[in-house]
Amino acid sequence: MHNSDNTKTHKKSKKSPKADLPWVVIVYDDPVNLMEYVTQILQKVLSYDTAKAQRLMQQVHTKGKAIVWSGNKERAEFYVQQLHSYQLNATFESV
Repeated sequence: MHNSDNTKTHKKSKKSPKADLPWVVIVYDDPVNLMEYVTQILQKVLSYDTAKAQRLMQQVHTKGKAIVWSGNKERAEFYVQQLHSYQLNATFESV
């Protein structure tokens, strides 16, 4: 029984499997922000060049949403917070 207790403790100390998954930042279309504004914010927050920011903005506009970034959870949270500060509708989720 001592070994199973150690195993339980060991499993609890490991990172959650979801922490290792890639996370995506999604921007949703809204009726308020102009397309040019969304492009500028994607450039500013995510450091994208104009062409990439415009491509993503067009996807948001035509499909209603776009995955604009993927990576670790902490950075995804940071980007969503930044996008919210510019009044963009954004979320993040694991994939």
